Amino acid sequence: MHLPRQLGPLHDLPDTPEAYDAVLADVTEQALARLTPEGNLEHPDADDDIGDTSLGVTSLLALAWQRSKDPRLPEAVHRSLAFHLRERVYREDNPGYPNLRVRNSGLPYARYVLKAGAHPIGDWPSTVWALLQAVNMLDLAEGLVDEEQRTELLEVARGYWRWLTEATFFNPQEAGNQAIGCVVGGLMLARHLPDAPADAMRERALRLYLDEIRAHRVPDRGALLPPEHGGAYDNNYGPISLSFLAQAHRISGAEMFAEDGDALARYIDARLPNGGFDNGGPRYSEQHSGFESVLGLRYFGARIGSDLGRYRGDTNWGRHAVKPDGGVDGHFAWMLVWQIQDPTPWHREPSTAPARHQLRAGSISVAFDHRMTPSLVEAGGTYYLPAAVNRQHGFGPVLDGFLYCRPMGEVRVRDVHADGLTAKLVSKPVVGRDHVLRHVRSLYVTDGTRLWVTVAVERLDGSPYLLAGLPYAADDGDRVRRVAEGEVAAAGALRLTHPAGQSADHFDARAELTQEQAAFVLAADPRGYGNPDEGWRHLVASTAYEAEPAPGAPEKLHVFAVRYGAGGDFAPTFEGDLTVRTEAFTAVVGAEDVHGVPGLALAAC
Repeated sequence: MHLPRQLGPLHDLPDTPEAYDAVLADVTEQALARLTPEGNLEHPDADDDIGDTSLGVTSLLALAWQRSKDPRLPEAVHRSLAFHLRERVYREDNPGYPNLRVRNSGLPYARYVLKAGAHPIGDWPSTVWALLQAVNMLDLAEGLVDEEQRTELLEVARGYWRWLTEATFFNPQEAGNQAIGCVVGGLMLARHLPDAPADAMRERALRLYLDEIRAHRVPDRGALLPPEHGGAYDNNYGPISLSFLAQAHRISGAEMFAEDGDALARYIDARLPNGGFDNGGPRYSEQHSGFESVLGLRYFGARIGSDLGRYRGDTNWGRHAVKPDGGVDGHFAWMLVWQIQDPTPWHREPSTAPARHQLRAGSISVAFDHRMTPSLVEAGGTYYLPAAVNRQHGFGPVLDGFLYCRPMGEVRVRDVHADGLTAKLVSKPVVGRDHVLRHVRSLYVTDGTRLWVTVAVERLDGSPYLLAGLPYAADDGDRVRRVAEGEVAAAGALRLTHPAGQSADHFDARAELTQEQAAFVLAADPRGYGNPDEGWRHLVASTAYEAEPAPGAPEKLHVFAVRYGAGGDFAPTFEGDLTVRTEAFTAVVGAEDVHGVPGLALAAC
């Protein structure tokens, strides 16, 4: 079974001028064949996310004309633009829309669903999207759109902006990507206004960003992030926010967009494994965006010097939004326009700078959460999620159903590179059920093909074991498939366990259910509105690798040692407090320095 949205890396999509001309040529032929006598360019199967789509295709035709001067396009643009202005600009309040601040304003807006009152909650983002399609049309109108139509479009765009920022509450869905998109629309629209109104609109857009977005950023893993649907980050919408920040910086030059984009880009880089798989978010867990992330990943990947294009996207959409039959859908046309206009090349080399929340070398990756517990391990082509035991999630020692991975105090981190090896030592104070403070030291070492993990803790009474991950998925060429086991070896006895319970809160990796589906089942609200991250936290037990303590550990310590990836015999030895010797390296965990960070010496065998 393959994950439906985890497909190829986005930097593998062709992005040469010739490739984009081919995309626009395809859009042109589809649009000319689809154009109705009324001028409608909507996909025949579209029923939601629809209020801006015909205008989006029109903007792509305008861009195609600017590049090709195809004589068939001016008439098509004129007719389709007239259709939007006549049929898709609504001025009467949508019955049931809950987020109005001013009723019966008469200001224009776009509908998520055309039928009055059918599903009004999506009208705010649909109007943002319509604003962005409109400003792209204004940018591309020269020599193509007559003055009467251009003037009408400009007034409608100004009305969209006022509806978004005056008639409604700003960002009612708490979705950073929508809110930043609105700011981008204001900044782009300001360029088409006389000086005084332009200055006022630009100032208003920047103030909205400062007061309504930047001031409400959410911390995660040491970064401040624009919130997505109430959470810190969503793997579908977060990269779209990055694209909006890229466009905001391109348009305005304001340094705050670059600073915030750099922070979000470094965060994505740290959480993203080498293979590009990612999961998690308050709206979706595994439904990655496709081309609409390209601009941000490409633009900020170049800025921070890292290969963000490894992000696996939904490349069913290719370089423009399409329906299942392959037909063009203009809903994200504004992003394709910007993507074509921006000349930034992909940065294809990994960053060499150590990152606190990441260990990455070769094909090995470990992404750490805010507690410095692995949130995702990639080794041997397999992706491991944090396992669950007794409603606790993570990687770490377990005793009597209690998982020792939540810190009670400051977490210390040491990064070392030596002899072709990369290592990270994480030391965290942990309190167990007996209220005794213990120090868990976790050493992660990789040669780029294998990952060794050694965990040491003061000796525990009873029979502890190491919870060593939930095998979940593996690379399969251009796709990611489900798995239920991986290549794992342990110094002590190793077992792969599966939950005995059959209820929704027991996740068995052998079942066909995906992590996202299981998370939505456990979420409080319906699919598409519930928070899958919150739902997943209700998981009681999961498939897990469990490793017994290693033999030969120092008397006062329990030591667990696990190797991920292919290899021969695994028989590490331990001495002192603490020297670890394996078939590939010797690591010495030393005394704390003046800052309280334990020392680490590393040498290849």
